[in-house]
Formats: sequence, C-alpha cells, structure tokens
Amino acid sequence: MTQFINRANELQFLEDEFRQDRASLVILYGRRRIGKTTLVKHFIEDKTAFYFVATEESERENKKNVQVNVADFTGNRFLKKDVVLEWEEILTTLRDYQPDVKKVVVIDEFQYLGKTNPSFPSILQKIWDHCLAEANIMMILCGSLVGMMIKQTLSYSSPLYGRRTGQIRLNQIPFTHYHLFYDNPSAMNLLEYYAVTGGVPKYIELLKPAENIFKTIEDNILSKRSFLYEEPVFLLEQEFGETGTYFSIIKTIAAGKTKLGKIASALGVSQSAITKYLKTLQDLDIITREVPVTESNPEKSKKGLYRIKDNFISFWFKFVYPYRSYLEIENSGPVIEKIKANFRENHVSFIYEDICRNRLMDLTSEQKIPLNLLKVGRWWDKDTEIDLVGIAENESDMIFGECKYSRQKIDANIFYQLIEKSKKVPSDAQTRRHYIIFSQSGFTDVLLKIAESNENLYLETIPYNP
Repeated sequence: MTQFINRANELQFLEDEFRQDRASLVILYGRRRIGKTTLVKHFIEDKTAFYFVATEESERENKKNVQVNVADFTGNRFLKKDVVLEWEEILTTLRDYQPDVKKVVVIDEFQYLGKTNPSFPSILQKIWDHCLAEANIMMILCGSLVGMMIKQTLSYSSPLYGRRTGQIRLNQIPFTHYHLFYDNPSAMNLLEYYAVTGGVPKYIELLKPAENIFKTIEDNILSKRSFLYEEPVFLLEQEFGETGTYFSIIKTIAAGKTKLGKIASALGVSQSAITKYLKTLQDLDIITREVPVTESNPEKSKKGLYRIKDNFISFWFKFVYPYRSYLEIENSGPVIEKIKANFRENHVSFIYEDICRNRLMDLTSEQKIPLNLLKVGRWWDKDTEIDLVGIAENESDMIFGECKYSRQKIDANIFYQLIEKSKKVPSDAQTRRHYIIFSQSGFTDVLLKIAESNENLYLETIPYNP
C-alpha cells in the first residue's frame, strides 16, 4: 500500500516554489518511514525531473552513479565514459539540458554524501553559487537522518546556510486523516491502531489488521521475523551509531520515570551527563519535554517532565523491549497477556489525550468553540492533574478539559470534579472559564442536559472511528 494522504500543504509549498521565477533550493527532511520519498515522487510526476538516491558507498561511487544517471537522463554519451567527472561538471550538464524547461533535481538521502565526504556541502554551495543559483532549476535535498540533515544543510555553520529558499520538516499524519489508509475503517478500532503506529505511513502499511488489535500486534510486531520487531533498534542505530545511552534513557521514560532527576538516578549518572542526550532525542521528535501550560518560562521551569512522543517507539519500549527474552525464544504468550492487561489504560489513554488536544485546537480554529487560544497543554501540581488547559491571549479566557478513553458514558461527576480541579490553576480574577469534556463513548443524559443549559460547557465525542 503506497498511498498519498494528507500532504496537501507540503505539496502546495513545493508547487509554489516550482512556479517561482528563480532557482529554488528546498530542504526536505524527517525521520525514516515518514513518507518523504512518496511526497517527492508525487510532486515530480508531471515534471521534467532528475531523481537520484545517494548511498553509504564512497563519494567516488556515488559520483559515478550520478554521472551514469545524468547520462541516461540527458542522452549525453560523453558522460558514459570511464572517466569520473567532478561534481560541477556533472551538475552543469544537468543545468544545460533543456535550459528553457524548468527542471527538478532531487538528491534523496543527501546526508550520505556529507557523511562520506564532510566537505560535500561546501562543494555543493560553490556549485550552487557559480552554476545553479541563476538557472532554470529547482533542487530538493532530501534526507532521513535528521541530525545530519540539520548539521549539513540548516545549521548556521553549514556552507549551505542562507542558500535554501525553503524547507519542510515532514511530520506524522494526524489522527483525523488516519482512516484514509484503510479500505474498511469502520470495522476497526482506529484509536488503538493509531496508538501503535502513530502517523508513520510505513508502519501503518505494515501493521496488517487482524480480528483484534492483540492478534495484529502478535503477528506484526512480536514475531522475530516481522519488519517491526527490531525497527526502533535500526532507527536509533542509523541516527546515532551507538545506541546504549539513548536506549537506556527511552526505556527509563517508558517505565514511568519522567523527571530529569529520576531518569539520571535510574541510570546512575549525573543530570548534566544526560542533558545532551535528552536534547538530541527532543530534536528528533522521539521524546518531548512538557511543563504545566501556565509556566511563564518553560525552558527554566523545574516542573519539566519527559515523555516519549512517537507512538510506536513508546509502545515498543513499554511492551516489546522489556520482554525480548521471551520473544527471542518465540514465547509471545506471556507478552501478549501483559499487553492485554495494560494496553488501553497505560498506553492508549495517553495517546487519546494528545488527540483531544489537537481536536480542541481544530475546534477553536474552525470557530466551533469561539476562543482564540494561544497555547494548549497539560497542567499539574503536586497532587492535581488536568488533561488539557487552553489559554487565550492576555488570559482573557481559559478552557479546562478532561479526556476520557472509556467504554462507559461520562457522567456529571466528571464535570463537577473538573470545576474543582480548575480552581487550583492560577488565573486572573477577570478570566472567563470554559470547560470541555472529550469522551470515546459519549455522555449520560444527565450531563447532556447540564450542557444544554451551560454555554461554557462543551461536550465532544471522539470515537475510535471518527
């Protein structure tokens, strides 16, 4: 299943760049399996385009392969000679081919060229300045090792800094579009599938539906022969080379130790020793650091908590990695029982909260809830937690919410509890207070009647099949 879903904004940006009356240099990057190549290939379908995938081979081999491909693309037989030309000669040949036609030149897995030759970004910068910047061309540098792509193309120290005309960091598909991946979504609990795959297209493709989610997990993740069994290992090894410290940190967070001090203590190291690792994992969108949404200086807040941001990596470190000894001898029975006992309460319910926060932002942007929220997040103190709090400009309005992933309809007691908890959140005396409750299974007649007479209470159902 190779599908092109929910990339309208990114595709429109590329089309707009292509129509510019100038050369374009676009950086497209994002984690593996996220759909970068699918986006690029969709974009170039109706264009004169040269597409090349770099490899981890030597620079000479990559150069030779590019030269052969350019020869085929342009019909230039001179390039097929045994002599390997310089990069400038090869790319100039591309530039001069059909000069009146706007061409797209894509270098996929660009980071490997800079990995085999650290000076390659400087070489390309000089070629761009001298040969391509005024040409009828659009170049896309595409890469999946996020750290390397940032260093080679986007950071201030990169020779290419300032040359790009745009960049796209490709993110995961949101839950609102998740159903489009399936032929019969109404027959599935999409929330639970999303809690495993997240919005990574390749994982969605590989997690084949079965009669229930646990059978699907057993067949597609717990089996040693399945693609997803060791996917996080491969992902982290590709990005970092050595994975020991990163694995230990993610495993510790997955086990529920989310404060910096507790993570450091569990690993037996100082807090300063792991700060750089945490920062790197944040840059890659694998983990995130949260503070109560009311914090005025989040970076310096001492209330920060770390959590795993990627649904699949979170699932894998909770339910696969700790039990590899069972799975290596193909004894998945005990593992499945542990997953059944904890999957919904300790995993899906947290993903549901994220979905509800995103839905609240959609509701306000669509003016279905007439609030202009500047930020939405969680709030907590030492003994109280609120699933979501939204704050408007100048704190003129605040909205407090609960997210309930339950098979039971939500009753009025949840609303009254939310009111009491919201009183602990510091706010201006003039702030208007609103409330929202999200439910998977709907609401009792009592709570529905309360909402009818309370214009500041909103009830939203996000079922497992939206």
